[in-house]
Amino acid sequence: MDSLEDTDARLRESAEKLALTLSQSGMQKTTARVMTALLFSQRQTMTAGDLCDALKISSGAVSGAVNQLIPTGMIERVPAPGSRRDHYRFREHAWATLMGNQNALLAGMCAAAAEGIEIAGPESIAGHRLDEMQDFYGFMQHEMAALIETWRQRREARPGTTSA
Repeated sequence: MDSLEDTDARLRESAEKLALTLSQSGMQKTTARVMTALLFSQRQTMTAGDLCDALKISSGAVSGAVNQLIPTGMIERVPAPGSRRDHYRFREHAWATLMGNQNALLAGMCAAAAEGIEIAGPESIAGHRLDEMQDFYGFMQHEMAALIETWRQRREARPGTTSA
């Protein structure tokens, strides 16, 4: 095996390891495999057919995975001049986008806790539990925004990187 083939095989193996980790954490296995295939790919973009071939899965499985990943901001559909096929790529700054999107979830959790406290009363058993929940998610929401901004500044300061 030449070094390019060896590198590709090792990248595929690493991608599958990460996909397994993600699926053990709750992500659907096919979705995790499509995401990691795009992440570890040496190509700028891949078509659905490329993903089918690389992962040995059906076009329906690829379509389902892509439809789950695009709204998260992890991957994107991109135009390819001269091609009528959809091309996909792992988004630049996907990790910051994903974590930034978590702020909406954190805000929803805070709002649900506040509503429960209002209904049950702050001194009730449920009120005490909900107060802790509201405090935790409020803290996480505040800190997440600051962490992402700190990361962006650090990333921009590194030589050879693009701004987030």
